[in-house]
Amino acid sequence: MGKSKRNSGPKQDSNRAAKLAQREAERESLQAAPVRPFQGVQAECDLVAMREFVPSATAPVVIDGRSMTIATVLPGAVAALVREESGDVRGFAGLQVQVHSPNVAADLSSALTWASIAQPGESLESAGPDGNTPALKEVLDPTVELDITVHQDFNWWLPENSEPAADVAATVERANQAIMPSARLEGEGLTAAWWVDAGDKAHLRWVRPESEDELMLALARLHAAGDLSLGEGSRYAGSFRTHGLLVPVFDLDSEMHPTEWVSPTIEFGNKLAEALSVDAPLTSEQRRSRDGLRSRQVTLR
Repeated sequence: MGKSKRNSGPKQDSNRAAKLAQREAERESLQAAPVRPFQGVQAECDLVAMREFVPSATAPVVIDGRSMTIATVLPGAVAALVREESGDVRGFAGLQVQVHSPNVAADLSSALTWASIAQPGESLESAGPDGNTPALKEVLDPTVELDITVHQDFNWWLPENSEPAADVAATVERANQAIMPSARLEGEGLTAAWWVDAGDKAHLRWVRPESEDELMLALARLHAAGDLSLGEGSRYAGSFRTHGLLVPVFDLDSEMHPTEWVSPTIEFGNKLAEALSVDAPLTSEQRRSRDGLRSRQVTLR
C-alpha cells in the first residue's frame, strides 16, 4: 500500500502573486511624492500657484464631454462636487483640500475623473487616487494653458439665481471677509506671475518653470549686478520651493495697483532670461550672492 502524500503547503498561484506585486508597486508609487507632480502639463506653474497661495480662482475645462471647473478651493475644502446650473451639469475639482495624498497631481486627476461622471448634488470629500487613476496629462490637454478667472470673493461657490440657506450664506460671507485681494499679471512672458495684497504690503510671487539650480544661478547673477529688483517700491524678499519649482517673491508698495507692476515685471523677466542663457561659471561675487539667496529660501510642504 503506497504512502499517502501530503502537500507541504499550497502551491503558489503565480498569477495571484503577480497581481499582489502589481498592487504593492502601485501603492508605493502613490506614496512616493513626485518631485514635480504637475510636470508635463503646460499649466504646471499656474496649477502650483492655485494649489499653494492663490485665494480664489477658477478655470474651465471639459472632461469627457462634461463642463468642469478647476478651482483653488471648494466649500468645505472638498476634493470635488457636481451641481446643476441653468439646466446644465457642471463638475468642480479643488486644489486646496483638507485631505490629500503625496501625489497632488494624481489627486486632481482622480477628482476630475470622479466629477466627470458623478450626479448633481454629490460631493467627494477626498480624492483617494489608486493604481487605476490616469496621469493628469491624460485627463487635461497637456498643451493648453488654463483660462483663469481671478475672483475677489467666493460668491461663485453659490449657483447662479439660487437662494442659499442661511448657514451656507454665512459660510460664504466669512470666507469673503478673510480673502486677500489678488491678481494674475497679464503680459508677454508673465505666465504664473501673481500679485497679492497682504495688507501692510503687497507681494509678487512668480512661479518659474526652470529647474531650481538653473534659476538660482540666474538670480545670483542678477543680484550681483544689482538687478534683482522690480524697481522703485519693490524689494526682493526671497523665494520658496514647492512641487519641484522655485518661486521668487518680491515685496511691493501696496499703494500701487497691480497693473502698475506689469511693465517692471516684464522688464525683470527679460533680464532673467538673459541671465538664464549664460553658461559661464559664477564669479566669486556671484557665488556669494547665490549663497545669500539660498539662505532666504523657504520650502512649502
